[in-house]
Amino acid sequence: TLLGRSQLTWLQDSLWTDLQLCFNFDTKNFKIFAGSKEAQFGYTVQQHEAGGQQWLLVGAPFESTGKKQTGDVYRCPLDSKNSANCSRLNLGRLTLNNVSERKDKMRLGMTLTSNPKDSSFVTCGPLWSHECGSSLYSTGICSRVGRNFKLSNTIAPALQRCETFMDIVIVLDGSNSIYPWYEVQDFLINILHKFYIGPGQTQVGVIQYGSSVVHEFTLDEYQTVEDVVDAARRIDQRGGEETRTALGINVARSEAFQRGGRPGAQKVMIVITDGESHDSPHLVQAVTDSERDNITMYAIAVLGYYNRRGINPEAFLKEIKFIASDPDEMHFFNVTDESALKDIVDALGERIFSLEGTSSQGRGFGLQMAQAGFSSHLVKDGVLLGAVGAYDWNGAVLKESKHGKVVPPKSSYQDEFPEELKNHAAYLGYSVGSLISSRGSQLYVAGAPRFNHTGKVIIFTLKNSGDLTIWHALLGEQIGSYFGSELLSMDIDSDGQTDVLLVAAPMYYSHGWERGKVYIYSVTPQTSFVLQGVLEVSDHSQNSRLGSALAQVPDMNGDGFKELVVGAPLEDDHQGAVYVFHGKDKTIQLQYRQRLSAAGFSAGLQYFGQSLHGVLDINADGLVDLAVGALGAAVIVWSRGVVQIQAKLTFEPEKVNIFNKDCQRGGKEVTCIADFSCFGFLLNPEFKILLLLDERRFPPRAVLDESDRQQPRSLFLQTGSQICKRLGFSVQETTDYGRPIVVVLETGLQNPDEGPVLDPDWQSTQRTEVRIHFWNGCEQEDTCVPDLILHSHTDLMSAQQFCRSNRRAASSICSHQGAPERQPFVVESERRRMVVFARLENQGENAYGAAIHISTSSNLIFSSLLVKVLKLSFLILKRSKCMLDSCYAASSLRTNQISRLSAPLRTDWQPRGSATSARHS
Repeated sequence: TLLGRSQLTWLQDSLWTDLQLCFNFDTKNFKIFAGSKEAQFGYTVQQHEAGGQQWLLVGAPFESTGKKQTGDVYRCPLDSKNSANCSRLNLGRLTLNNVSERKDKMRLGMTLTSNPKDSSFVTCGPLWSHECGSSLYSTGICSRVGRNFKLSNTIAPALQRCETFMDIVIVLDGSNSIYPWYEVQDFLINILHKFYIGPGQTQVGVIQYGSSVVHEFTLDEYQTVEDVVDAARRIDQRGGEETRTALGINVARSEAFQRGGRPGAQKVMIVITDGESHDSPHLVQAVTDSERDNITMYAIAVLGYYNRRGINPEAFLKEIKFIASDPDEMHFFNVTDESALKDIVDALGERIFSLEGTSSQGRGFGLQMAQAGFSSHLVKDGVLLGAVGAYDWNGAVLKESKHGKVVPPKSSYQDEFPEELKNHAAYLGYSVGSLISSRGSQLYVAGAPRFNHTGKVIIFTLKNSGDLTIWHALLGEQIGSYFGSELLSMDIDSDGQTDVLLVAAPMYYSHGWERGKVYIYSVTPQTSFVLQGVLEVSDHSQNSRLGSALAQVPDMNGDGFKELVVGAPLEDDHQGAVYVFHGKDKTIQLQYRQRLSAAGFSAGLQYFGQSLHGVLDINADGLVDLAVGALGAAVIVWSRGVVQIQAKLTFEPEKVNIFNKDCQRGGKEVTCIADFSCFGFLLNPEFKILLLLDERRFPPRAVLDESDRQQPRSLFLQTGSQICKRLGFSVQETTDYGRPIVVVLETGLQNPDEGPVLDPDWQSTQRTEVRIHFWNGCEQEDTCVPDLILHSHTDLMSAQQFCRSNRRAASSICSHQGAPERQPFVVESERRRMVVFARLENQGENAYGAAIHISTSSNLIFSSLLVKVLKLSFLILKRSKCMLDSCYAASSLRTNQISRLSAPLRTDWQPRGSATSARHS
């Protein structure tokens, strides 16, 4: 196809502009999975492979299970582009045994991490809570889901035993002296209401004694306050003539705590009696054995029997104080009678649970509000979890490994998170990650976006023993920018070592807008971190929150380096956008190569780019496809193959030999040239081939041979293959042998909207230019050495010839003497024309562009030029009207200028004259 220069320039410019806006994520072919906006479907996305199929996992942290807003995860099939519904996994039904859990609003699905090694994934609900006494602790919970999409095990590293984790045995005196029984029963019911009965908290068992001992109910028999209270209401007074308190204590110690008792639970015994024991000699041993078993003893003396009979209770009180643990003021109570038992209910309950929240078992309130699982990241030996609420909201990083949970102590963070800044709520663990140093060791990374209001990132090691060592810290620069809220380490050149650490500050404020910024830190061989540059989008004046999500994807453009995708979910009035940045060498290029706008996929999308993931080749084209989360939707963006065109032109013969007439065109013998256009490609493209001839440099008589040259050609290639197309042209006639023939071959995509896309680092149309020179027929390819000789004469008589033939001629002409070449010529008055004969002879190599210049005097007028076989020229001159004498004086003819292009000119004879010139090339 012949294109003018201006048309070609427009074509290149327009295609290049389009490529700047769109690279190889296909904005016209995509798949949208729709879900509930109210459930926040699309908050997280993970591409996942399990059971030989490809899935998209989608988190919906506001999904409801029954009447509780538990959150959940959906799986969506990726086996085809056809529409398919996502199915809910019903993970919100997970439960943790022996814990009084609160699953409402636990936000399961807020984090998702897929593990390709075993086809499992981890999802977390950081606001999962459990009851501890009167408190509700949001420690967070995660669950590992197997390849069959069933819950395999639960991860709760921040969960610690409640301070109310107690086994309480009430030893109740039911002898005949107790009266009225309903007062004792009311006390029992009231005190049970004060206990935090439930899994992971308090268990209660009751025995009644008098002359003998009866187990009314065991510790593990009832799990709720209501059930225990109902059981207490059914207890009748057993009676008995004796009060065998030592027996009751021994049975409680040796039997009651064994029936449903839990390892590690604090043991509490409450003894209620109204008189001295009849087996007092055994009381010392019973109490000693109880102390040895770490049983805390509370003793209540009911003085009703003594007061009704006016008996001194001193000995009785002494015995009861002996039973009570020290100090007595904490563990001993006495009441005037059975009806007064109700007055000590509150006090007894407060003393029993006075250590709530401060016991050594619970480490104070360090992890009670940890929200473990706010972020998650797979590491070599387990999963790393961020716990933003730990240690008074300074935050922490925990790990669940195959050896168990790893919880570093608060002191590990003191140097970087001093006590005086604890009220700032640093939120350490808002994001977590890892990197591989040049020595091959694994380092962990965690972000604290609220530290000192500007944000901080720490790089540390964490041993399974719990030893945490911080090696480096990176600081944010702007208040409120949330520096460190997203982290990503990248091994760009896939050499096994981390090249850059990306730290997002999505709320970075610039030029009046919350645009966001992503910092690029290069990781040196010494494992130090050097700020290399920042990624920001300055051509959109709006709130963007660039960096709200970061994800790496494998090489997309065939240069061997991984790429980066960055979410900006607030762009375009909260519709959202995703930016694609290319990796190069060991860094990220600062200029984005593609922008995926939510509006280009669906007008109803919002917060497009709030989550990102790309690890699977879903459409089997050899390139990874991208998953993007939005509000109530998850989008699969198909990738397109990237083409790098390599075109080569060869000609046969390599030079045009005009002396070799090897073809017939239009009845004439012409010189033909064969063109072999060979193309190599990276993927499976369909191309149109444009053979462009530059008309300004192409000889006018060289034409394409193919009659269908106006039609674009389509070539189909497989990966890595090569195809050659034979074209050709012929040279019929030309005199311009000095300038070469310029052939330009241009290739482009047949359909820019389908199939592969051209690599933007290459020109949008591949232009290959070849210059074909003419063969000069000389020994030296670049130069010829001709030997030009000019023979010329006229049809005029010389003066000597004139005198011989005319004896009467004027003596002045005939008497003229001189050399032959100086002899004048004679023009007779009746002669009106004269002819100059010139013959140019080359006795050397080929001469190109040779010319003969003939000049005449002003009294001669050029008439015509005759050429005979490109050898003889006849110059016919006419005389102008003049007087014979004046014409005679100027009628001598000479050639005063003979020029050539490429060779020296040698003449046998020098004619005279001036004026008109003629050129023949």
